[in-house]
Amino acid sequence: MTAADAIQNIKAAIEASPRNGYVAELHLQVIKYADELEGMTGKEFCQAMGIGASFGTEFAKMRKISDRLRAAGLDAQRI
Repeated sequence: MTAADAIQNIKAAIEASPRNGYVAELHLQVIKYADELEGMTGKEFCQAMGIGASFGTEFAKMRKISDRLRAAGLDAQRI
């Protein structure tokens, strides 16, 4: 899967999430697709998603957390 495919999947998941669950879904999806988004900066992610640049920090945090969660046994594909 490419980064562009991951972005499309993330957009679809966010659109399907409850209105008050947008940020939580964004976090989960970044964790799920962290490998595909590895070379992407927060700024590039926000531009590709069409969201505010302030979410770039959240993107970076979730990408970093994903390694620790997987090491602890998280199956990211079940998200």
